Order: sequence, then structure tokens, then C-alpha cells
Amino acid sequence: MPSPPIPSSLGVTSRMRRQARQDTTPELELRRLLHAKGLRYRVGMKVPGMPRRTIDIAFTAVSVAVFVDGCFWHGCPEHATWPTANSEWWRSKIMRNQARDTETTNHLMANGWFVHRMWEHESFVATADIVFEIVAQRR
Repeated sequence: MPSPPIPSSLGVTSRMRRQARQDTTPELELRRLLHAKGLRYRVGMKVPGMPRRTIDIAFTAVSVAVFVDGCFWHGCPEHATWPTANSEWWRSKIMRNQARDTETTNHLMANGWFVHRMWEHESFVATADIVFEIVAQRR
């Protein structure tokens, strides 16, 4: 992994340090809707066989993993923005995130898990409905 970039400003440094890694607003909203549908799940569960990675929302009894991907951090094709300061480092970072996402998804699927990924801008209600149906079908 390349060394961290030189911060473009103290404001940027401060903002990035405050950025939530888990329990983000999109994750909390989806979890609230899933809970209201009567579903119970684990949060932040380690990916089996990949201990440094976690599943945002896991339904362990039926092996369903749900990930809520942020548009910036995961390079959303519709909403991703590419910083101009330290652009090479950021492009590399986001591409590594995408490769890690693909590797995690493939690993889980190879081990019998159903994986659903949503972008933070997608409908939480629609995603909750989809996840509810997937969990029901796998029971």
C-alpha cells in the first residue's frame, strides 16, 4: 500500500479522521427498516476465513451478507468523485477498496453465502424489501 498522502489542509485531515467506519447513517437506516420487518441480524461480523474484514449486516442462520457501500469510498459509477489533491493516491486507494470488495464477495459466495451490496444512495425501503425476501427464501 502506498504511503499516506500529504494532507492538502488541516481541515481535510480533521474531516477524514471523523469519518465513520461503521454505524454510518445509511447502515443505521437500513438496519432500522430490517428490524421493523422483524428480522434479527448481527452487525460488524467478521467474514469467515477473512478475519480483518467485516460484514455490515449478517444473517448467520441463512448465510446472507449485506454491505452498504459509500459512493466515495467504494467508487460508485454514478456518484463517485475523484479528488484533485493527491489524486493518484486516492484513485489507487479507491481501486484497492473495489478489489477488496470483489474478493470478499467472491469468498463469501464460494462458501455458500448470498451477498447483497447496496450503494448509499439507493432506496433503503427497496433494499430492505429485497433483503427480507432473500432471507425468507433461504429459511
